[in-house]
Amino acid sequence: MKFAVCSLALLASASAFAPAAVNTRSTSLQMSLKNDMANFGKFALAGAIAVGVAAAPAQAITKAEINQLSYLQVKGTGLANRCPEVIGEDSITPKAGARFSEMCIEPKAWAVEEDIGKGGKTEKKFVNSKVMTRQTYTLDGIEGKIESVGGNLVLTEQEGIDYAATTVQLPGGERVPFLFTVKDLVAKGNAGSFKPGFQMGGDFNTPSYRTGLFLDPKGRGGTTGYDMAQGLPGLQSGEEGDDDLFKENNKTFDVTQGRIEMEVNKVNAEESEIGGVFVATQLGDTDMGSKVPKKILSKGIFYARIE
Repeated sequence: MKFAVCSLALLASASAFAPAAVNTRSTSLQMSLKNDMANFGKFALAGAIAVGVAAAPAQAITKAEINQLSYLQVKGTGLANRCPEVIGEDSITPKAGARFSEMCIEPKAWAVEEDIGKGGKTEKKFVNSKVMTRQTYTLDGIEGKIESVGGNLVLTEQEGIDYAATTVQLPGGERVPFLFTVKDLVAKGNAGSFKPGFQMGGDFNTPSYRTGLFLDPKGRGGTTGYDMAQGLPGLQSGEEGDDDLFKENNKTFDVTQGRIEMEVNKVNAEESEIGGVFVATQLGDTDMGSKVPKKILSKGIFYARIE
């Protein structure tokens, strides 16, 4: 399988061109993600380990080995989209003022929640999907602070390449775009030190897939463009019939909430590295407020250094 090099330096903040008014839609768009992950997260995390999501590839590479490579050696190999592997099962107890840095989060499997059923009876199930985005969906360079609260570690994300526009495809051919991210993550741990079996999880914010300057095919946007579709003025006069196009005309920058659960399974105390697996759920694209977003499940591995 060939990979393309990820152009990490070209990524910018997803909210740089957001409209002044941000619509959080705290009730209609959250879709009970927090409750779902509370019931589903640990089970899925255990399942990810059981099916080998965290298993190292045949040609696993460590951070030290990656640092020895030049740009030309990395170009065209896909290494820029891969998280380093950690070797060891040690323990690290962060000191006061400690930080985590160079965190890398690499999804390896995706699923989209769909209504499945027959005879008028349906139930929501996650359907496996395949990624359509080129090798640019891994988050990297994430850093933040580590605190001890009640004897347990709390990690707060502060900056880094913490979002990636991604698209997955369902078996029927439908494509679902979403912004894979961990923005403003606050992950609470279950112990005071990093060691194999350490678990942490928390909520994060998911900015809109589209930014404020995006224009739809009719030239309508959040902070620029037309106020309405120019070819249909009779249906957009504020009178009867305008409701059908209200969401299409009035673009919103929706910020929804997701949740991630992580488990450490490798620790290298000498290099101050930790690695493990994660399971995350979040909402997909709302087309700037005109569509009901789908719920997306991501599974994969992560890496970080403790400073």
